Amino acid sequence: MKDYLQLFSIFFRIGAFTFGGGYAMLPIMEKEIVEKHNLIREDEFLDIIAVAQSLPGPIAVNTAVFVGYKVKGFLGAIFTLIGTVLPSLTVIIVLAIFYDKIKHINTIQLFFQGVRPAIVALILMAALKLSKSVSKTNFNIIIMVFSFMGIVLLKIHPIFVIISCAAAGLLHKKKEGKRGTH
Repeated sequence: MKDYLQLFSIFFRIGAFTFGGGYAMLPIMEKEIVEKHNLIREDEFLDIIAVAQSLPGPIAVNTAVFVGYKVKGFLGAIFTLIGTVLPSLTVIIVLAIFYDKIKHINTIQLFFQGVRPAIVALILMAALKLSKSVSKTNFNIIIMVFSFMGIVLLKIHPIFVIISCAAAGLLHKKKEGKRGTH
């Protein structure tokens, strides 16, 4: 039971002290579960993120569930899920109850103005950290460039970019496999 409570505690703290959604949580998750607690390896964490972002739902919740399952099976997934969503759920319920009374308070507006740049920095940090572990093959660089151009310049919906990249990766791997067997 101690291991399950540790998982809950780790993900509760991550959920309670991270603003900005899932991508802002990723570097904190990585620091806690890979570096600080050594629950999984960095390459496993990156694989989990790849799967978590391609599934429906918030990436932080998907990642937490995968990590919990990897570390402690089904019950581990339940404890990490509850730990991740409980802080946000509590805050949302409290804000919903008091929103009309607090929405005009200048301090709250200033708080969110200060948090926004920090969220951008966390997301950028996650992107940079994740990019370091991606092997720099010609194929991967082409995929990164075309993904960036598709989303930013051509305004293609990210889900279509993800599906296209997954298909390209499968085809590339299949082609490499045929080359290796000859």
